[in-house]
Amino acid sequence: MDGTGQQGLTLMDVRRLSRTEAEAALDDLARLRIEVFHDFPYLYEGDIDYERRYLSTYMESAGSVIVGAFDGAELVGAATAAPLTEHFEEFAEPFAARGLDPASFFYFGESVLRKTYRGRGVGVRFFEDRERAARESGYSACVFSSVIRPADHPLRPVGYKPLDEFWVHRGYSRIDGHTTGFSWCDVGETDETVKPMEFWARQLPS
Repeated sequence: MDGTGQQGLTLMDVRRLSRTEAEAALDDLARLRIEVFHDFPYLYEGDIDYERRYLSTYMESAGSVIVGAFDGAELVGAATAAPLTEHFEEFAEPFAARGLDPASFFYFGESVLRKTYRGRGVGVRFFEDRERAARESGYSACVFSSVIRPADHPLRPVGYKPLDEFWVHRGYSRIDGHTTGFSWCDVGETDETVKPMEFWARQLPS
C-alpha cells in the first residue's frame, strides 16, 4: 500500500470501455450517477430522462472516453471525457468568450464511485486513464468543472471536505473568474435550476 490505496485495485477491474460496452452499460451508468450525485455538493434529485439526455453527448461523440470500474460484472464506478467541442455548449462557451479556442481542450465529465469502493486509488486511475486518452487524441490541456455551493448551504454535511486538495495534487488549478451555469433538479425540488460551475485545468507534460 502506497497511501493511495493502489493495493485495493487488485480486487477490481478498472478499464476504458469499448463503444459497444459503453452503450450496454448506459443504464447502469445513469443509475450510478443518480446515486452518487444525490449527495452534497451536487444534490441531484435524479431523473432517468435527464440522464439519457445528458449521457447521449458521450454516445454521440466520436472522441469520447468512458472508463469503468467493476467489481466482478457490476459497474461500481465510472468516469467520462470528451473533446470540449463535443460536449454541451454551456461548457465550451466560456472558453470562447475569453478568447480561448475550445478545440484545444479535452473535457472531463463526471467521476463517480460508490462510497464503499473509495480510498482504493480508483479516482487516481480515472484521471490517469482520461489524461492518457487526451494525449492519444493530441490534446495537452485537460479541464473539468465543479459545482459552486455556498459554505453555509443548509445541506452541507458537518465536516464536509471538498476534493480541491486531491485535484491540486493531480496538477490541476482553478481558473479564477472562469465560470458557467448548468441546470439540474436539486434534491426535493420539482424544477431544474441553473447551478454555477467553476473550471479547473491542467497542462499535460509533454
